[in-house]
Amino acid sequence: MRWLSALLVLSLAAGCSESRTVEIDEVPVAVDEVTTTGDASTGSFTLDCGRNERRHLNADNVVITPGRPFGAHHTHEYVGNTGTDAHSTDESLAAAGTTCSAGDLSTYYWPVLRLTDRTGHDEHAQGGGAHGNTGEVLPPDRVSVTFTGSPVSEVVAMPRFLRAITGDPAAATTGRGRARWSCTGFEDRWTDRYPGCAPGSRVLRAFEFPSCWDGRNTDSPGHRAHLEFPAPNGVCRQGTFPVPRLRLVVAQDVPPGRPFAVDSFPEQHRDPRTDHAMFINVMPDALMAEVVTCLNTGRACS
Repeated sequence: MRWLSALLVLSLAAGCSESRTVEIDEVPVAVDEVTTTGDASTGSFTLDCGRNERRHLNADNVVITPGRPFGAHHTHEYVGNTGTDAHSTDESLAAAGTTCSAGDLSTYYWPVLRLTDRTGHDEHAQGGGAHGNTGEVLPPDRVSVTFTGSPVSEVVAMPRFLRAITGDPAAATTGRGRARWSCTGFEDRWTDRYPGCAPGSRVLRAFEFPSCWDGRNTDSPGHRAHLEFPAPNGVCRQGTFPVPRLRLVVAQDVPPGRPFAVDSFPEQHRDPRTDHAMFINVMPDALMAEVVTCLNTGRACS
């Protein structure tokens, strides 16, 4: 059975090529090439941050364009810190509320997914239709927030207010995206194209964050140099330090046969490779210490 036809409707409507879609059962099974050593931090720490039931949405990006309302030119979905917008500061984030358990005030956000055959609430607004992002915003069905350790060493604490980016919102131009799409029931297969999922299967988006910190800075001019990805074998470059590795997974219940697309910059034409996410660590120091201890002692904590 094939479920690609609805996705082809999306491709044609958006002026995209057929290569932007793929049947999930045609995606190869991923092969894990990282070998865990005896020094690994094998624990995990999971937080319940809800699924944005309060519908915290805006077209801001406080990590990349702080102080500029609508600076993202597309709409972001949030869990965690309830006060996050373009004008947020370290002080305002620390004083805000949160949707996360354990008192985690961190902010986690990513572009919304839309059903493109419906009219959205923001058809003429910035971040929505005014920037080419038409359609009805599809709320997440589930959001998981998990921190894991390093496969080759213990981890050290992240500094509070550390900024992090994964993926590239300009990936259709730069070719440097890290988008990962899949379907429930096929979690061993990931692609950078829109997946064709079976009826009843959720569309999955996974965001893997960099985890090698420079030991000094919470941000950098391009917002990436202070926190980088480890080598394929899991080792951090000399002069950087392994910190807890954040993995966000967002599940979306796309009705069978309905076309969908992720929000993007207008010039990126809603390319699936542009999927990305941002994180600001606003955990209290005691909670971060608890996360580090959990990972380094090999426990599964929540």
